Amino acid sequence: MLKQVEGSRAVAEVVAKCRPNVISAYPITPQTHIVEDLASIVGRGDLDAEYVNVESEFSAASVVLGASAAGARAYSATTSQGLLLMSEVIYCIAGMRLPIVFTIANRAISAPLSIWNDQQDSMALRDAGWIQLHAEDNQEAADLHIQAFKIAEETHLPVMVCMDGFILTHAFEPVDVPDQKEVDNFLPPFKPTNIVDPRWPRGIGLFADPRFYMETRYTLHRAMEKSEETIKKVSEGFAKAFGRDSGGFIKTYKLKDADVVVISMGSIVGTIKDLIDQLEEEGKKVGLLQICSYRPFPRREIYNSLKDKMNIVVVEKSISLGRGGILASDVRWSFPRAEKKDRNISSFIAGLGGRNITKNDLRYMVEKVEKEPVELEFLGLKKELISEKDL
Repeated sequence: MLKQVEGSRAVAEVVAKCRPNVISAYPITPQTHIVEDLASIVGRGDLDAEYVNVESEFSAASVVLGASAAGARAYSATTSQGLLLMSEVIYCIAGMRLPIVFTIANRAISAPLSIWNDQQDSMALRDAGWIQLHAEDNQEAADLHIQAFKIAEETHLPVMVCMDGFILTHAFEPVDVPDQKEVDNFLPPFKPTNIVDPRWPRGIGLFADPRFYMETRYTLHRAMEKSEETIKKVSEGFAKAFGRDSGGFIKTYKLKDADVVVISMGSIVGTIKDLIDQLEEEGKKVGLLQICSYRPFPRREIYNSLKDKMNIVVVEKSISLGRGGILASDVRWSFPRAEKKDRNISSFIAGLGGRNITKNDLRYMVEKVEKEPVELEFLGLKKELISEKDL
């Protein structure tokens, strides 16, 4: 049913329709509305689930780890410092191959303290062994959760659905929230295969000495690579069942004839599309490649889409301190060494700590790379606020 709804509420309603057995909850801005709404849904009796209030994000992750290991469909949500506090358990969940789904309401990380949006939190845990899906808008955020449970349970890998904090979580948009029957037809009941049960004593995630540990990392890496097949299959099945294209690996916009290609992910994609339309009216050919699945990274899809494009610019809301753009580095890895020499791949960092990213900022970025490639630039940086003694 199409309705005007806050992004957090849309996610909560869709997660409830996925019938999780256990939900762990700890409030932290800007994800709090999601678990608050789920509490109301459970409290009204509209969802038969164990709703567990915990004392920290570390406990929230631990509760769903235990629940999933016991055979429950499990869910939680977090952001920023909360996700970082969970990090020990996040790695354990992946290593134990538990099909848990989290919502990450992307927010800047401390210090200094910032409650506003960027994507440094989920990017900090990009190598934890979780599939990461990024939403452009609230419709996509809702749709990705339905797909996430199916992907997780078919691959035995946990999934993060990342949506920009405040920009999406607190924004009211028209969202088609499917009814229960539609979700049930797409997402079958969870049938766990590897569980801890006192009737059949066994252990998971136990001690591994040097004779065995490397093989566990190799297996997890290969499982992440193999998950590409499932992500593709599930996104295609979702499009067929629900009549809209949400998810997959990448999406493109006016890419075919573009002289300059912008690569990004998350809510900034909408602003980039608006700019592309304006530039088209001015006679400029600019296209977009949107990353939907960040892990596993869609290296082949990026290469196949951009193998004939020479001027590429990556704009992202995260930074690898001392290295540069995280997404830009991954994009560069997508091209064979022999093809990188004459290809310009520029890197821009934008929107850290919620800094507004305007169409004028993005226009400046495009016009600059039309003249020369940019190794690394912070878009909209206020140099007058920087003291040389701090560098």
